[in-house]
Amino acid sequence: MNVITRPMTFLVRPISVARYTSTTCINCKKQDFDDIFHLEGHEPSIPPYVEREGENVDLKRARLIYQSRKRGMLENGLLLSTFAKKYLNKFNDSQLKLYDHLINLPSNDWDIFYWATGAKPTPPEFDNEVMDLLKKHIKNEDKQARIMQPEL
Repeated sequence: MNVITRPMTFLVRPISVARYTSTTCINCKKQDFDDIFHLEGHEPSIPPYVEREGENVDLKRARLIYQSRKRGMLENGLLLSTFAKKYLNKFNDSQLKLYDHLINLPSNDWDIFYWATGAKPTPPEFDNEVMDLLKKHIKNEDKQARIMQPEL
C-alpha cells in the first residue's frame, strides 16, 4: 500500500477584537443611554421600592420566595432562599411586611449580608424580629447543608 503525503500549509489571519461597542440611534440623545453606559464609580440607578398595597397574602409569599432566590449575589440567594423556605409560610402579615422591607429597601445586597452575619451593625429600621430570625438562621446551629437553594 502506497501512501502519498504532501506538506500542507495553513494561513492564519489575525482577527481584530472589538474594544468598544457603539449604538446608533437617529433620534436618541446622549442622556438616553446614561444608565446603560456609566462612568467608572457611578452605579446605574435602581428603581425606587414601591410597597404593594392590598396584595393577596399567597401572592406576597410567592413574590417574596422568588425575590429571596433571585438576589444579586449568590450568598444572599442561598441564605435568603433557605430562610424563606423555613419561615415564610409561618409569618403573619406584619412579619411578611418586615421581610419585604428588609429584602427590597436596601439598594446594596452586601448590606443585607453584613447585617445578617453581624459584620456590620443593623440599622434601627431593619433591627426587628425578622432580622433576629435571619441572624439565628445564618448561625446554622443545627449544621444544615446549605449549598443549594431549596426546590420550589
